[in-house]
Amino acid sequence: MAVERVFFGEMPDGREVYKYIITNSNDYSAHILTLGATLQSFFAEDKNGEMQDVLLCFDNVKDHLELSDYQGVVVGPVCNRIGGASFDIGDKHYNLTANEKGITCLHSGGELGNELWKAMITDSDRVEFSYTASDLSHGFPGEKDIKVTYKLDDDNALHIKYEAVATKDTYLNFTNHAYFNLNGFKSGDILSHSLVIDADLITEVDENSIPTGKNIPVEGTAFDFRCSRIIGKDIDDEHIQLQYTGGYDHNFCINNYDGKLREFAQAEGDISGIKMNVYTTLPGVQFYAGNFLKGIKGKDAHPMEKRSGFCLETQFYPDTPNNPSFPSCLFKTGEKYVSETVYRFSL
Repeated sequence: MAVERVFFGEMPDGREVYKYIITNSNDYSAHILTLGATLQSFFAEDKNGEMQDVLLCFDNVKDHLELSDYQGVVVGPVCNRIGGASFDIGDKHYNLTANEKGITCLHSGGELGNELWKAMITDSDRVEFSYTASDLSHGFPGEKDIKVTYKLDDDNALHIKYEAVATKDTYLNFTNHAYFNLNGFKSGDILSHSLVIDADLITEVDENSIPTGKNIPVEGTAFDFRCSRIIGKDIDDEHIQLQYTGGYDHNFCINNYDGKLREFAQAEGDISGIKMNVYTTLPGVQFYAGNFLKGIKGKDAHPMEKRSGFCLETQFYPDTPNNPSFPSCLFKTGEKYVSETVYRFSL
């Protein structure tokens, strides 16, 4: 195991951005930037013995800042969408940044993905990134001390641990917005990937992708991934939920949630044979099939076309602050938020 620190580029104000590369004994490697604590690359072995980079992202600071659709970044303090760009805590009302259609707060305004994080190598297999978000930044109450630790073990499992504490009662819900293509980031679309998600229900959304408050069964629909299903098989089905979102972009309610780390998903690249098993301590996952990618150029100037990557963003449900029936992500002053997600790669 080894961790290497290399210069990546400069911010517009001259501050330096670094990349940390964690490599295990099998030559699998995770590349993480201090900009956004971004998971920029992950190299896994394919069935031909070649190492494939399975992440869509950028290879320079300028493109990351100007073109990003959140590729690989840490998102919070509350990921996903908050309807009406507002919520209440007790008798206090908070207005948030309305950065989607002027009516929705998406990914907390994107702050964490565009800021420089402090980084510290804490062992031969892990790096800890830290950032402090100020009180009322993008409207979210409390100063929030955030820590994200990336660890790569010799079982080819990438562990991402999130920790946070705030100076006021606040909502906390962190994720990583990695776009995966298990055939390699230059290999085209992900429609022939197979996917399993252990979820009997999805969170119903309206035409603006805001939860209605209902969770609906996947049984007999294009959303039933409880057994292996090809992603592209029914992605353009006439189901109204798919019509609202242009394809899969929904929260799946993970079965038997108890706050403990458990496997909930498996994906496989049809060309590479690379498999990815996913684990989390959280109750939900946003399965997004890259419906809104529009050909922006990423690493090696390769265009990220529609549906060329998919996301499995572990989370509390979207718009949880405005839906008291959803598992709560309200944390009291000084109460510690902790969650973990693991992506394990194999053939």
